[in-house]
Amino acid sequence: MGIGLPGNIAKQILRRTGSDVPKGYLAVYVGESQRKRFVVPVSYLSQPSFQDLLSMAEEEFGFDHPMGGLTIPCREETFISVTSNLS
Repeated sequence: MGIGLPGNIAKQILRRTGSDVPKGYLAVYVGESQRKRFVVPVSYLSQPSFQDLLSMAEEEFGFDHPMGGLTIPCREETFISVTSNLS
């Protein structure tokens, strides 16, 4: 099961991630208390395991992300473990 972002909200998130992010990537902030910034390929958005992380973010923050970019409320080690298995 995937998560779908309405087009205008997805564009807002991508726009807010900053101009220092290469085309085809997006910035996400990861962590439970201290947040670390990661730049990941947008292709991750279609991966079920990454979508699970997005569901966690939606449950905690809705579409209002205090860091200005997409914030994923999981441990950094969990995020690295999930993304290291993605292509």
